[in-house]
Amino acid sequence: MNSTMKIKLLKLHRALALFGFAALLLWGLSGLLHPWLTTFGVQQAVFAPPQRALNLNQALPVQQVLGHAGILQAQSIRVVVGESANLLQVTESQLTPRRYFDLNTGQEMPNHDPVYAAFLARHYLNVPYAEIAKVERIEKFSNDYPAVNRLLPVYRVQFDQPDGLNAYVYTETAALAAVSDNTKHRVQTAFQWLHTWSWMPKAAETPRVLLIAMLVGVLLLMASSGLAMLVLIRRKVRAAGAKGWHRMAGYVLVVPVLMFSFSGVYHVVQHGWPDEQSQLTMRPAIDVQNLDFPIHSNWPEITRDLQVSGLSLVANQNGELLYRLALPLPKHGLPENAQAIRTARFDGVQPTGPAIYLNANTGLLWRDGDREMAHQLAQLHTGLPREAIQHVSLVTRFGGDYDFRNKRLPVWKFDYGQPLNASVFVDTATGVLADITVNSAKPEIWSFSMLHKWSFLGGLGRNVQNIVMCVVVVLAVVMMAGFGLRSRRRAGH
Repeated sequence: MNSTMKIKLLKLHRALALFGFAALLLWGLSGLLHPWLTTFGVQQAVFAPPQRALNLNQALPVQQVLGHAGILQAQSIRVVVGESANLLQVTESQLTPRRYFDLNTGQEMPNHDPVYAAFLARHYLNVPYAEIAKVERIEKFSNDYPAVNRLLPVYRVQFDQPDGLNAYVYTETAALAAVSDNTKHRVQTAFQWLHTWSWMPKAAETPRVLLIAMLVGVLLLMASSGLAMLVLIRRKVRAAGAKGWHRMAGYVLVVPVLMFSFSGVYHVVQHGWPDEQSQLTMRPAIDVQNLDFPIHSNWPEITRDLQVSGLSLVANQNGELLYRLALPLPKHGLPENAQAIRTARFDGVQPTGPAIYLNANTGLLWRDGDREMAHQLAQLHTGLPREAIQHVSLVTRFGGDYDFRNKRLPVWKFDYGQPLNASVFVDTATGVLADITVNSAKPEIWSFSMLHKWSFLGGLGRNVQNIVMCVVVVLAVVMMAGFGLRSRRRAGH
């Protein structure tokens, strides 16, 4: 490489320095807030949803309860664990409050959805007697409850405490969508303002995305030119002072800076315009009138050798109603201490075991089972034949293209070829399309996971992963931004 090209490369690097170092300072330091949130932010104290043995011996027939309430169709019907007893939960529409009925008397419990949300919030945070200041239904994403949480609608349960403790609860699956307090809210707000520029108005989404992409792109170009200088411009003697330290740091830190900046630009270009709607889709309503099998009176015989942890009513593709009986996992399989719960939130541990199906009209075992039900749901939600499916698997842990933001396990994953070219995730417990990831988005998902969040260190534990990332970012800010600016000023003289 001739000296003219080397000089041009050096000039380019110095010309980009001010903006590139500003980008490194801004996004590097604000990026440190995210590992702080995942490591020290308030979290749930209990991992699994409430559990209580099901006993339908004294229950009224489900058809009688539904008929008395005038319910002929519903999207989801299941038994849930209430505060003092198990209840029948009915979802007639995804966007309307769910209805609840006493299993033994059939009486409806009016306006019980927020009450159930409050019970779940107390359970997950292990504050059974805490006073609640307010329960608010949330139907849109916001800075307080961003789209990363995926689930809508939810209830925001605000506790009457000075620390501002609150929980966001999704009652359809008894899931804790998010938890926050004053400290987490302040840190999260700072992260959003500095890292994603949420302070900009919605009307300025395109300028926001372009500005972030441009500034982080300058950092990417500056790091690339720095790498080229390290490779092409050899020095026989180490430069003195800040310039020497800057160059030495470059050998170690330029690749991490390239990883952060490249994945950052890739991410903001592909996902800079966040979808403000939940992607979760419930199955169409099913006709619930043909429930002739008296499951309540046959309960002792059905559960003689079984421990049933969940019961829901589903339908196969022929319209036949089926009772889905969920079986529990061994208790030792669930995390209990704070660190194990924090890890499980991100890695995922399925809270329920396998399932069996009974025909709701005859009581006979539906032998096709959970895998077949998943196939039928995938076909229902996509409208595509099974021949389009390339691979099927049961997902029991988060990762890759189905991460902790979905807050739903286990699910079945279907990899489709033409014409969909996507991975589809369905939940057989309720018939829900939990998520869909198009193949064209998967490279960016891998990039953001591996190059931006450094998930390749996950095997060392999340704490080690966060510590390594933070150390690298701090060194990059000090050794590359700090010493780089100092050497640039001296070169200017």
